[in-house]
Amino acid sequence: MRDIPDAVMLFAAGFGTRMGTLTRHTPKPLLPVAGRPLLDHALDIVDRARVSRCVVNTHYHADQVAAHLADRPEVRVSHETPRILETGGGLRQALPMLGDGPVFTLNTDAIWTGPNPLETLRAAWRPEAMDGLLLLVPMERARGHAGKGDFHCDEAGRLRRGPGAVYPGAQILRTDGLAAIPDAAFSLNVLWDRLMARGRLFGVMHPGGWCDVGTPEGIATAETMLAEAANA
Repeated sequence: MRDIPDAVMLFAAGFGTRMGTLTRHTPKPLLPVAGRPLLDHALDIVDRARVSRCVVNTHYHADQVAAHLADRPEVRVSHETPRILETGGGLRQALPMLGDGPVFTLNTDAIWTGPNPLETLRAAWRPEAMDGLLLLVPMERARGHAGKGDFHCDEAGRLRRGPGAVYPGAQILRTDGLAAIPDAAFSLNVLWDRLMARGRLFGVMHPGGWCDVGTPEGIATAETMLAEAANA
């Protein structure tokens, strides 16, 4: 079994309800930011990181996402039906396509600047000590995010919950523990809590910018961030 991740799961199945009317007829991953669909921004990250296998999960307006990927036959689609499986159940369903060993996961409703988030994770991954490695962003660089933060890191990088850094939707995760979770649909938070209890969940900071594109206002915020980065 490989210890270095070479497969990535892109989460693209959600309903995008916070987008209001923008997602009535269009899935959120296909909404444009700076002239390109959010999904294509995520695929650019995967391509630049040279990850060999890529799986995109679908549910809401799945036909549109599949059609958009028709010219990318190397990207496989994991369709969730009749119901959406959330992040944990969706990842577990896609495992036959992702293969054995740790995998990257990346949310598709965000825009990044600075170093490639998958490359940052890969450089910090220590398979002998970690079962999960979450990329984090300090609150002051988490644009479009309304919460108080998700995690604290200790001196060794181990995570515990509490107001602090924000989890922006990029990680490396060993998937063995998914089999022990009885629910069909569940959040990856369930697995994270089990890894934290064993001291096997770690974090690393993203040194660049990040914007949550979960609302219509987030689109403009992300475009401003990209323009600032281009002019820096």
